[in-house]
Amino acid sequence: MIAIPKLSLNSGQKYWRPSYLAAGIALVVTLVAGIFAEIQNNAMHHQRARAEVGEQLGIIRAKLEGNINSNIQLVRGLVAVIATEPDIDQQHFAKIAGNLMGTHSQLRSIAAAPDLVISLMYPLKGNEKAVGLDYRTNDAQRDAALRAVDSREMVLAGPVDLLQGGKGFIGRFPVFYEIQSGRGRLWGLVSAVVDVDRLYADSGLNSPDLPLNVVIRGVDATGGDGEAFFGNAEALDHDPVLAEVSLPSGSWQLAATPRGGWSDTPANAWQIRYLILLGGLLVILPISIAGYLYDQRREHVRELNRRGAEMQRLQQRLKLALNTSRIGIWELNVDTWELSWDERMRELYDIADDVEVLNLDHWKAALLPEDVTQAEADFKQAVATGATYKSEFRVLTRKGEIRWIRAIGAVHEDEGRQRYILGVNWDVSTDVQLKTHLLAAMQNAEVRNNELEDARAQMERNSLHDSLTGLPNRRYLDEQLLGKDDGANVTALLHIDLDRFKQINDTLGHAAGDAMLIHAASILKAHTRQGDFIARIGGDEFVIATTTDAGTAQLEALASRIIEHMRQPVPYEGHECRFGVSIGIAIANSMEPDSTKRLLIDADIALYRAKSNGRNRYEFFNDALKAEVVRNKRIADDILNGLERKEFLPYFQPQFDAVTLDVIGVEALARWQHPREGTLAPDAFLKTADELNVVPLIDRSILEQTLWQSTRWKAAGISIPKMSVNVSAGRLYEPDLLDSLDGMVIEEGTLSFELLESIFLDENNDTIVANIEKLKRRGIEIEIDDFGTGYASIVSLIHVRPTRLKIDRSLILPIVESESRRRLVASIIDIGRSLGIKIIAEGVETMEHAAILRDLGCDTLQGYALARPMSSEQLMEFVREESWRRVA
Repeated sequence: MIAIPKLSLNSGQKYWRPSYLAAGIALVVTLVAGIFAEIQNNAMHHQRARAEVGEQLGIIRAKLEGNINSNIQLVRGLVAVIATEPDIDQQHFAKIAGNLMGTHSQLRSIAAAPDLVISLMYPLKGNEKAVGLDYRTNDAQRDAALRAVDSREMVLAGPVDLLQGGKGFIGRFPVFYEIQSGRGRLWGLVSAVVDVDRLYADSGLNSPDLPLNVVIRGVDATGGDGEAFFGNAEALDHDPVLAEVSLPSGSWQLAATPRGGWSDTPANAWQIRYLILLGGLLVILPISIAGYLYDQRREHVRELNRRGAEMQRLQQRLKLALNTSRIGIWELNVDTWELSWDERMRELYDIADDVEVLNLDHWKAALLPEDVTQAEADFKQAVATGATYKSEFRVLTRKGEIRWIRAIGAVHEDEGRQRYILGVNWDVSTDVQLKTHLLAAMQNAEVRNNELEDARAQMERNSLHDSLTGLPNRRYLDEQLLGKDDGANVTALLHIDLDRFKQINDTLGHAAGDAMLIHAASILKAHTRQGDFIARIGGDEFVIATTTDAGTAQLEALASRIIEHMRQPVPYEGHECRFGVSIGIAIANSMEPDSTKRLLIDADIALYRAKSNGRNRYEFFNDALKAEVVRNKRIADDILNGLERKEFLPYFQPQFDAVTLDVIGVEALARWQHPREGTLAPDAFLKTADELNVVPLIDRSILEQTLWQSTRWKAAGISIPKMSVNVSAGRLYEPDLLDSLDGMVIEEGTLSFELLESIFLDENNDTIVANIEKLKRRGIEIEIDDFGTGYASIVSLIHVRPTRLKIDRSLILPIVESESRRRLVASIIDIGRSLGIKIIAEGVETMEHAAILRDLGCDTLQGYALARPMSSEQLMEFVREESWRRVA
């Protein structure tokens, strides 16, 4: 039983003493006075700090306003000149703008946009990217430009990211000039870029000696409601000092806090605190000492009373514990052999009430005869040695009930030097019964464990063997043979796969398939030597592992025997079932570490080669096959890395008008800028990329780069009306093909997708047909590539209605020498014209080809006679020089 202390008034008085009252009152008064003084001191300190920050912030505000307004006034002068001279040219514009900007302003550049298209720029160097920008089509700047035109007032925007790099504030000034009617007519916009870094530096914001954290908010001059664009916006949450910067088209809000944050503790704080503490000690300390001495006396009196009460409670608890535990207490005088039992002892031994005086004979008479000898021996040993008495025995009651009794006692002497044994007895019959039951349960559990071990062994065997053929399975092969250290004993591995097994399974049912598997297993068992390991590792796959030295000739003979017997017909329910096997063989190399564990992989590669070479045969894994696998793996890894590093880029082959020889388009061809092997054509990587299913990713990358290069051509003044890019079958099968084009800027009629003839003629695929129609509605034209090499039909052309048809080079090359090929090409051209389809001829190798195709009515020429595929930079130089005309 757990003793629960009883709280009393005295215990509460231990923590509350009357002497504490006076000291407490003095302490409270001292604390109140100190807190009041602290609050007043902090308030005065905070007001002084905010006044200092406000004074410094006012200087920064004045500099910002002065710098911004001085820059705007400079540009207003240029606007006035343009309003009077609307035909101003670049030279005159640059002269005026240069004089205005000088070195005293923060202006970075000034651009003029007649009819809202930037054509005048100062300085021009470094700002070439901005020339040609059309405010009406530029999403980032259209709204601000139109707002300036509509309001006829200057609009200040920023800070913004500049096309030429860096950030700046852009002031857009609408320019109007008078016409004969006297009304103002829009000339365009003048945009002045104020350099952000110079403005901040000249206004003192970047000074290392500035003791403030300054935040400016109000992007596009929206004032305190705008976003922060300078400084750490977290300062806005720390009670900053605010100031307003007035701008011609709005305002900015300045917010500032001290660089180290607001100091909540004045310099003299601790001086005041020490004075208050000293005064409090002079009052509290004498009162506390006098009260302590008085309280100590009262505490000693209370402690004496408490210990007396505790002793009485302990006696009561002991008596209650004995009554509830049902333990009997006995005492024996060793010198007089007088025995004293309490009521519980009489109850345990079932002693009659009329027996008043007890001795050892009463105790022995109550014991079970079989336990008397041992019980007496335990008792006599304790008396003789004075050691602790411990014994356990059975008692037979008058009703014939048997009780298990546990006895404990200790020898001691009283004041008169008489020896006693004081002890206790209690009934442990329930514990003995429980122990007996547990022993029986343990024996039963051992029997069950043996049964479970037998069942586990059987399950383990089942998990390692195939239930149909009885052969070891894949797990057995991996764990017991190839997975162990002694797996090096395997010298060769044959990976066997049944050919045409699926047809038997599908036509005659699974029962027939099971019969064929059992038959195949029996053949393998019959043609292997003792010590060879046979396993079924898959549906129709088997493995033979040889653990003895076997040369190539022996393995070839074994494989040949298996193939010969497997091809023999197998009767099944009136049918003759025929199937064959393909075998891949791998021989372990004792010189290579872990070569045994790679055997199954090598044999599987050899099996794949056997199947690809015609099935019903065997192939050995050798160095050449290994090198091919390694090479394909390396190419695959390089392709994936190349996609991440953007190594795939477009090369462009120009397309020419057959009559004028003008460049009317380009075909974008994928090239791989390999870091070690240089520029690679698709033949070097397309097959592996298709196996990796990354051809759609390459197509998309080529498309994105082609669109980006077209913007460079336009900016350089080079006109390329059409661009053709290849689209793989994988992308045409994607239902979300059009969604993947979202975000790309594609002008209608400038882009064509080239589809292989075998792809576009698949009318049965609804996804392909639907995607082609969606591409047309998007303004993307369709071209048919390599026409004449597939299975095209006139009906298919009518159904798809491509814009252009590209005749394959294999048909073009012979037209110089072959009249029949010339007539064939002429027929294709006539078919295209009758259907309204333009004709492109690729493979134009000589100018004689070009002349014949022009006379036959071909629309477009493409080939090495006029131009080879080239990079974007080479293409721009090629178009400027027009060197092909000299060749023609």
